[in-house]
Amino acid sequence: MTRRGRRLGAVVGAALLAAICASGAEPPEIIRTASDLGSLPADHYDYTPRDYQQSQQASALLIRQCMAERGHPGFPLDPRYPSDPIVATAVGTDYGALDLAAARRWGYGWDPAKPLVRRSRGRRMTNAEYADLPACSTRASRRLMRGIDLKRDWLYASTRVTEVRRAVERDPRLRAAWDAWSRCVADQGFPRYRDPVAAFTDRAWRRGGDGNTRHTRRERATAVADVTCKRRHRTAELWHAVQAREQAADITRHHDRYTAGLQALRTYRANIAEVLRKLGRRGSDAAR
Repeated sequence: MTRRGRRLGAVVGAALLAAICASGAEPPEIIRTASDLGSLPADHYDYTPRDYQQSQQASALLIRQCMAERGHPGFPLDPRYPSDPIVATAVGTDYGALDLAAARRWGYGWDPAKPLVRRSRGRRMTNAEYADLPACSTRASRRLMRGIDLKRDWLYASTRVTEVRRAVERDPRLRAAWDAWSRCVADQGFPRYRDPVAAFTDRAWRRGGDGNTRHTRRERATAVADVTCKRRHRTAELWHAVQAREQAADITRHHDRYTAGLQALRTYRANIAEVLRKLGRRGSDAAR
């Protein structure tokens, strides 16, 4: 990293942290989700929910085309498997629990009447269709990844997550913030967790196969104390600021690789757009 890059990273980080410290004990707005904290520098280089949604649409169209070629006309765009699979879901944010109302009602879990994994709306595929699905799925993936060096460039930002997280966790200001949060939670009669992630992932919550918890009284009370202490000490805001600083520094250090990764992502988006444009949604309702 250049001297100018180090100075820039330090100035940006100091400004973010200073703004948090200068804003007072109470946040200007209530933070309920990670998105309330704003975007991060690496977000520009990473896969988005819109990318996922459109890739699913394009992949479904390609798979349906492939399945028709293999003797399965009318294959649904959103099929169910011959037997319903067991899906395990790990849920959380980088900052643990943030929504106080949800913490009061569901602790570190969620409303079981509102599953986080969307259920397929199409008909159940036949065993013969299921046998041909892997080959068609592979072909669809190759088409969407055309022109991309998967080993070098694909989602480079995601390959840096662990290294950046280590740098974030070493930050003395964040460690002090976690310590203040931990003391606050312990003062209310709960364990002194190392950090909010440790509270969220405590095995005492006995998550089931779908990732949801038991919503016990103890769990809910702990989650309420967790969120209350985060708000009192502005833990998530400072955590977010440290992440922003470390991501910006990492992007500066590895600028060429991040740029190549972004170009790969743009190629992927162009491939998706081409498939959606050519195949469209013709007959999607009839195929379901």
